[in-house]
Amino acid sequence: MTVAATRADGSAPALLDTLAADRATGALTTRSGVFYLAAGHVVHVESAHSPALGDLLTRSGALAPAGWWEAVERAGARQRVGRQLVDSGRLTTGALELAHAGALFDAAYFALAHDGTALRFRPGVAHWLGAVRPVPVTTVLRESCRRRALLDRIWPDPAVDTAPLTRTPDADPAALPPRRGRALALVDGGRTAAQIASALAHRTFHTLVELRRLAAAGLVAPAPPTPAPPVHPVPGAGRADRDEPDTALLRRLLDALEAL
Repeated sequence: MTVAATRADGSAPALLDTLAADRATGALTTRSGVFYLAAGHVVHVESAHSPALGDLLTRSGALAPAGWWEAVERAGARQRVGRQLVDSGRLTTGALELAHAGALFDAAYFALAHDGTALRFRPGVAHWLGAVRPVPVTTVLRESCRRRALLDRIWPDPAVDTAPLTRTPDADPAALPPRRGRALALVDGGRTAAQIASALAHRTFHTLVELRRLAAAGLVAPAPPTPAPPVHPVPGAGRADRDEPDTALLRRLLDALEAL
């Protein structure tokens, strides 16, 4: 496997190790996320199962939505959105690095834990955010393993991490510690852990800890699949005694030919 290849096959952790050793730059796609690397270090990770950095910053009140989108518009094409946020005075360097590290590790957990098979590597591809604080691949892999082990000790079913969740009728948020109660209050049969974390403006991993504790207590579980809507038959459909227009015409022509 070389860094110039566009198709990948096998374990994402193994390929990340190879890319780190080769000091590669580009984007590695798995089934659950995308790793962005620069000179063999991870500079950003995205996953649909984890809130994006912009959502965390704006929902927490650390940054106004208008300020985030202004930075994206001004510096996105140059891959310097993070730098723009700091240079404009909207965020301090420390605040940006702390929020970015949390988003990076949250997304990396999902990109690796849920069928972390490498699908594609695109050399030279950079993220529009730009490098905030690059993280060694070994650190990302070690932290993802630590999180998976901790969550499995709480409750061993990873479906809680990604499926829409439902709660038992007697589950009472007021009877729980505040953070856990707030998470339970947002369990409605449709929201996933990522959507609950985004609504709370919390990091996903912290929300996963609370949700797995709720699952271990029997208060939440993955929602059952939504049944397919019933199919109502169309009156007369499939009846042999009713000819389609073209068939009726052919019958009349056949009768006329027989009469001749």
